[in-house]
Amino acid sequence: MPRSRSKAALKRVLRFLSPVDGDEDRQRAWGQNVDDLDREALERAIARMDPLFCGSGPYPVEVAGMEHVPPSPVLLVSNHSGGLLIPDAWGLGWLWYQHMTVERPLHGLAHEMMFKVRGTGAPMARLGALRAGPVVALEALRDRRHDIAVMPGGDLDVYRPYRDRFRVDFGGRKGYAKLALRAGVPIVPVAHSGAHETLIVLARGRRIAQATGIRRAARAEIFPISLTVPWGLTVGPLPNLPVPARFRYRFGPPVQISSEPTAEPTHASVDELDRRVRGALQAQLDQLRVETPSIQERLRYGLRR
Repeated sequence: MPRSRSKAALKRVLRFLSPVDGDEDRQRAWGQNVDDLDREALERAIARMDPLFCGSGPYPVEVAGMEHVPPSPVLLVSNHSGGLLIPDAWGLGWLWYQHMTVERPLHGLAHEMMFKVRGTGAPMARLGALRAGPVVALEALRDRRHDIAVMPGGDLDVYRPYRDRFRVDFGGRKGYAKLALRAGVPIVPVAHSGAHETLIVLARGRRIAQATGIRRAARAEIFPISLTVPWGLTVGPLPNLPVPARFRYRFGPPVQISSEPTAEPTHASVDELDRRVRGALQAQLDQLRVETPSIQERLRYGLRR
């Protein structure tokens, strides 16, 4: 019996890690088409997230400013927090559908590694996730007129040190600004606080990533050192149990230079749009710093404050 169970477990793992059928040449991979979205699967996922993000859940969501969101298509740009499990992204998706419903889908741009295996690629694509890249994103925004959410800081941002949790850090990445200009769509800055309270990041570990070859193998620039539950002192991007915290989201007024699509935006226009978006986002985070209780207050009066 133990041997048969081991074989069954191994079979499940291999299926999880297996490439998508018919994807040998990578020309038809998950996450490259908005039509991969399955609205019924999305509704089921939202329902399963209700106990997590509702007012009585471990990560109650609080939102303000959604009246700033214009009609489709828009590009939501947010800071990124919370480590490998990206709880801030799940919370953002959940609150979006509380206000917009599945009739206005939001496609999050995700790292290509997520789509290389069936276990993550297939379900994420059914929920609307798209591979991060200019071609796929431009088609979704400009041609299909769907909304997109992007967190430009990626791994650098999601594992920024705890002391920098209220600081915008996109790592110099400006592709989102070029995308908005090429598509002729407004950017809505979305500031978030809370997910970076679910673990304590001590350092990004960029030197470790460089020394171990992670950067080349997985296109990751970090190998973080953090304090997490249940592992304690944690080296590497390991899954953790997020500590309960209130998730606050603030949607700001749209930022846009031109409503006309620009085939080849100038460096100056990209830099200017990036500067405006980061400035607006930082102003929102500065306000959230005031509104978010300190870790001492949370320990004293409740983690979900």
